Amino acid sequence: MRVAAIDCGTNSIRLLIADVIHDDGVARLEDVAREMRVVRLGQGVDATGRFDDSALERTFAALDEYQELMTRHDVPATAVRFVATSATRDAENRQEFIDGVRERIGVEPEVVTGDDEAGLSFAGAVSVHPPRAGEQVLVVDLGGGSTEFVLGDEKGVSAARSIDMGCVRFTERFLHGDPPTDEEIAAAESEVARFIIEVQRDVDLTRVDRLIGVAGTITTITAHALDLDEYVPEEIDGAALPLGVVAAAATELLELPRERRAALPFMHPGRVDVIGAGALIWRSVVRHLATATGGRVVAAATSEHDILDGIALSVPVVAQ
Repeated sequence: MRVAAIDCGTNSIRLLIADVIHDDGVARLEDVAREMRVVRLGQGVDATGRFDDSALERTFAALDEYQELMTRHDVPATAVRFVATSATRDAENRQEFIDGVRERIGVEPEVVTGDDEAGLSFAGAVSVHPPRAGEQVLVVDLGGGSTEFVLGDEKGVSAARSIDMGCVRFTERFLHGDPPTDEEIAAAESEVARFIIEVQRDVDLTRVDRLIGVAGTITTITAHALDLDEYVPEEIDGAALPLGVVAAAATELLELPRERRAALPFMHPGRVDVIGAGALIWRSVVRHLATATGGRVVAAATSEHDILDGIALSVPVVAQ
């Protein structure tokens, strides 16, 4: 079955068109097209509680492109799922956004809860990197407005928590300098530490056997750690790097001025201004995991498969 999944986050809107193949009762995806546009839908939402008109225009323009692609690749109208996450949960004028989506692609966007977002992220990540028997895997989806911590095993999700901590939100709240000042970094780190304590109430981080990070911030940090000459998804996907290497790469991106970040060959232009905050968050998370697990977790793996894949895998159920 050919399906289309659209993930509309705080920073980017992404499209996956894929064929769902069933092998011995297990579903897998064969990609037809993957697209991403950085539209910064969540621009200013943290401060104003509303979508900015220009952000809506950028998002709708991307959707017009996506509709053309779905038509070109013969995606049935009943096999499209559109999921909106953190920024849309926060915006008081979300109905304007919902109406615009429906008008352009004929699909009702689903504004999912943080728990739903977490479940989809886990499903996408483990569809390609499944847990071994009895292994406790923590999937961390670091987005623009929120971060999801999802713990599970081969049977599925056992605990999850979504918190309002993301690269766009933290850039707007804390990191205003170029590069950010020590005071700005300290304030942001203090907030991350507070959030991790909240996560620990719902997700027992001491049980983690393996850490998988997903989404653009983490894949970009991995590209930097690998010293890639360009962004190569095939080299990033599945890369498992020592926690110290990940933290060092994150520190470099946090401390670089904007001009030097923009010159990095793997850096997407839409991530240049927010990668510092994302790097700070990911550095704090990997350091905490090293301590919480007593050194049992020594590496962080990166997956190019995330909530977008989880949405696509769920489409046949929705379509029925």
